[in-house]
Amino acid sequence: MDSFDFLTVLRKGVAIPAHPLALNASRKLDERRQRALSRYYIAAGAGGLAVGVHTTQFAIRDPRVGLFEPVLSLAAEEMDRAERPLIRIAGICGDTRQAVSEAELIRHLGYHAGLLSLGAMRDADEDLLIQHCRAVAEVTPVVGFYLQPGVGGRVLPFSFWRRFAEIENVAAIKIAPFNRYQTQDVVRAVIEAGRDDIALYTGNDDSIVTDFLTPFRFGGVERRIVGGLLGHWSVWTRRAVELLERCCGADATPELMRLGVEVTDSNAAFFDAANGFHGCIAGLHEVLRRQGLLEGVWCLDENEGPGPGQLAEIDRVLRAYPHLNDDEFVARNLDAWLR
Repeated sequence: MDSFDFLTVLRKGVAIPAHPLALNASRKLDERRQRALSRYYIAAGAGGLAVGVHTTQFAIRDPRVGLFEPVLSLAAEEMDRAERPLIRIAGICGDTRQAVSEAELIRHLGYHAGLLSLGAMRDADEDLLIQHCRAVAEVTPVVGFYLQPGVGGRVLPFSFWRRFAEIENVAAIKIAPFNRYQTQDVVRAVIEAGRDDIALYTGNDDSIVTDFLTPFRFGGVERRIVGGLLGHWSVWTRRAVELLERCCGADATPELMRLGVEVTDSNAAFFDAANGFHGCIAGLHEVLRRQGLLEGVWCLDENEGPGPGQLAEIDRVLRAYPHLNDDEFVARNLDAWLR
């Protein structure tokens, strides 16, 4: 891993699924299935794993739960066993003291970069946010994270991203506001900062294909989103890898735009968009449960589960878009992953 130039690979663009948390009926860690998920993503061709992020459930950090380090360690062990090197990204949350502590931990565990969530800094002004980000970047390379407010993020103006892009140790930005205006803010800020070394990744699960097909041009400079770091890609991952290869850098065609609608429609079901994303984690669990990778849809929070009508919506998209799933791939390999 020491000789692996993760920055070169990150800038080229890869598919990075956001790793879910496998629990048993007692809402305790199911280590066997947690490892199986990592093995699935690696076998599916993912270029890396993002662990300890929103899809992994932020509550793993609660001292009463105590799963942050164990979950990161399990994923690191499986990536150590992989036949090829993978980009290792771990979520970083909390106030500055907590975030710096988590940055030190992920560096110790061999992760390449931290995906920096600012959800806990909801009331901080821009100066404090930049100070916070710089403190974390002094410890580990940082992947900026524009998390949509609907699931715990906050609105971050262009001025923030312009200053953020000046931080030397920023490796990439995951753009996930689910908003076209705010998406463009990030890209324009990176361009105006002259940071062609910051990789742009989509986290806009509602517009994945559109992001890949869009040439963003500001001030005569054009940038493309080169990869995805997505909760949506924690399911049907084999197809996600193929989607990236097909779409990134391509010109928009009616066929690809139709494909984008199908992917977004599937995401609406998985993320429970109809109910304000209440079931956004449980929906992903349900897809993995149907494939046999998870035993159930349990979350750490007993109040989290599928939203009203969500299971019927998942049924609908499964029928409508059979070409988007990787059920056969999972079925062929499931026993080996669960060994």
